[in-house]
Amino acid sequence: MSSHALNQGYHQHESSLWEIGRDHGTTLEQQEEVDSLTQLSASIEMEAAQILEQGLKLHQEKRLDEARASFYQAKFIYEQLQDKLGLAKTLYCLGATFYSLGKYAEAIKLGKEALILVQDIQNRALKGKILDHMGNCYRHLGEYTEAIRYQQESLLIWRQLENQQGQMTVLNNLGLAYKALGKYEQTAEYQVQSLDIAQALGDYKTQGQILKNLANTCYALGYYSQAIDYYEQLLAIARHLGNHRLEGQILRNLINTCHTLGDYPQAIEYAKLRLVAARSRGDYRSEEQSLGSIGIAYDSLGDYPKAIKYYEQRLALARTTSDTDVESQALESLRVACYAMGNYAKILEYEPN
Repeated sequence: MSSHALNQGYHQHESSLWEIGRDHGTTLEQQEEVDSLTQLSASIEMEAAQILEQGLKLHQEKRLDEARASFYQAKFIYEQLQDKLGLAKTLYCLGATFYSLGKYAEAIKLGKEALILVQDIQNRALKGKILDHMGNCYRHLGEYTEAIRYQQESLLIWRQLENQQGQMTVLNNLGLAYKALGKYEQTAEYQVQSLDIAQALGDYKTQGQILKNLANTCYALGYYSQAIDYYEQLLAIARHLGNHRLEGQILRNLINTCHTLGDYPQAIEYAKLRLVAARSRGDYRSEEQSLGSIGIAYDSLGDYPKAIKYYEQRLALARTTSDTDVESQALESLRVACYAMGNYAKILEYEPN
């Protein structure tokens, strides 16, 4: 439907209602006109809803410019209909698209417009979503105090509505805001609350996101044993979801955390698991990193022959793939291990060409 036709239909609707309001009685012709206008309004509302839904689908497909165009079209229709709820939803969706495009100031401006509308229509659930969204925008702009203020207000609404999904999302986002401020204790507090809800809801995907954040927070706090516990839980979820890429990332984090703790035998176990997974997928980078991790762990334990065994495997792999950087690192590791063993003659074999 063209904007001219929409405007024409809308103004005819307003004019006709005004004329009907002046009469004390209703003729058959007037009733037919009312019915016709009602059908026109319903048709326009349906069109707006379809365009909004189309925009949401495009947004999910990461076709952001097309999504934005759809949302602007829906916005125009809802403005003509003076539909505050439809307009507020559209402004929120449009703001989310600007957020995904990295245009946070524009997203905040749209969010503020939407907040005025939801205040008028008393839609608290939508208000909670908009406040959380604006908090995320402020966090990306580095305005962390403002981000926390908006998300605390959002959290209050979700708690009053007893909406666990909303609480879970905002608690995790609050954790991110406090983390950006370097306040890791508060970060962990909010992330634990968010995780409890995700586990109660059986939401594995969100559990994974929160566990990753929480494990990293514990690592930053120096709570390495707790970090390992959360990484282990995350590893189980990654395997449950069949997410091999995430599994590899977690194993790498577990290896590094065990190295930090000085638990080299456990680091070796995790590295061997990562090595097997990498070889099964033909993942060269993870394979060479795993071989290096195992070698370093044996080196730290003083078991130099085993360290050399894995360093040599890393060297052979690097040469097969013509990776000169890794080749150089492997040769250096081999020279250091030979020196530690007192096998000085062997060092010469690992000098670079």
